[in-house]
Amino acid sequence: MAGENEYIKYLTQRFVTYMDTPRVERKQTKVQEKAEREHWVTRWFGVGAYGVVLWWRRQVHRQR
Repeated sequence: MAGENEYIKYLTQRFVTYMDTPRVERKQTKVQEKAEREHWVTRWFGVGAYGVVLWWRRQVHRQR
């Protein structure tokens, strides 16, 4: 029960903080966080997969 009360308190604090910030500021924060995100290939598969993709493109380019 103590954990439930703490979780409800945490959610309430997050909600109040969210509602207190202006809408424009929330949108700016969302756009900024999206711009700072890594590419989806890197996020899902890591740097190794990105290296394989670059190698594959180079191989295809050499064949032409």
